[in-house]
Amino acid sequence: MKEEIRLRPGRADDFASICDLLGTVFHEDYSGDLQQLEAEVFEVDRSLVADDAGLVAGHTVAYTRDLTVPGAVVPAAHVSCVGVLPTHRRQGILTRMMHRQLREIAGAGRESLAVLWATETSIYPRFGYGPAASRLVLNVMNREVRLPAPPAEPSGRLRMVDPAGALADLTKVYEQLRPSRVGWSNRDDRWWRYVLADPKDHRDGATRQYAVVREGPDGPTGYALWRVKQGWTGHGPNGEVSVREVAATDPETYQALWRFLLGIDLARSVTYRLAALDEPLLHLADEPRRLGPALADALFIRVVDVPRALAARRYATAVDVVIEVTDPILAENTGRWRLTGGPDGASCARTDDPADLACSVTELGAAYLGATSFAALAAAGRVRQLTGNDPSAAFRWHRLPSPTEVF
Repeated sequence: MKEEIRLRPGRADDFASICDLLGTVFHEDYSGDLQQLEAEVFEVDRSLVADDAGLVAGHTVAYTRDLTVPGAVVPAAHVSCVGVLPTHRRQGILTRMMHRQLREIAGAGRESLAVLWATETSIYPRFGYGPAASRLVLNVMNREVRLPAPPAEPSGRLRMVDPAGALADLTKVYEQLRPSRVGWSNRDDRWWRYVLADPKDHRDGATRQYAVVREGPDGPTGYALWRVKQGWTGHGPNGEVSVREVAATDPETYQALWRFLLGIDLARSVTYRLAALDEPLLHLADEPRRLGPALADALFIRVVDVPRALAARRYATAVDVVIEVTDPILAENTGRWRLTGGPDGASCARTDDPADLACSVTELGAAYLGATSFAALAAAGRVRQLTGNDPSAAFRWHRLPSPTEVF
């Protein structure tokens, strides 16, 4: 890295240049409504810039949010807006930014985890981020899928609403579900506006975003966000419904929302890019193949503080295991750690006892949310099992992670 390129904290007057950088890196226009939208959630005090004689050549930021993990909600640095100008690649800028960011997160002491979505999945494991949660992309042939018939006397009704105008209902449902949905992040008013924002230039020819809320006797029990892209062929209508989010507090609501989404007039397909690997729709459709599920990556977890992170979450069964961790960036994580706990709590402390398994911090992050087992990582040669004490069953959770929001 050239000496004149220095890393420094971001400033408020850097924001336009940061947007120019992101637009160049991600091939998107970060001006107008989109720039204003990004500005609302941007945290300048957690922004890091690579400065080349006044030029913003690289950038990253960590958003201050909470993340649901197995049995708990914990502070997690939500890393985003990472990029380096094409003219400044292969100069070590990204490496220096990511290392400094991790040290700053660790030094602040608020968060024991960092989490991100990877644009290129080969990049972030180099910095200790493990692929911790995958998702399904559903491409549904909606005219060839049938769901169970609704009850003769349903307990609620559907109503279409303006998403922004129904924020109180959406928030109520989301907050009811969030403590138990691994992979969900908290949303204050700024982040709800970010999620519901609907710049016309970014609809790709589709309609505005719609919302439907299911109302029960005691209030809202679920909602869905979607839009439709019109299409016609020589055979007639060929529209595509693009589902943004589905949240339901009970099975009847979930089925009612999906019957609605699959039955929208003039549509012949429904896409849902943020489905969980254990999405209930897979078990409801009479022709699951017509859902067209395809596997995709989602959340990457970086354990920043090993003992705090392991003690923060809960475990499906009793666990007493010594894990030997290697962390080439945050040396304080390197060593042997005894984890003891179960469904009601856990503790983790440094130990000199022999290790039951050994791994890098990357594999620890991959296993942290319970979707990837240590046994699977060991079968791939990524974890060394040194004894028969395998914590895989304890790390699993009753539901797989549900990555519902790209940040």
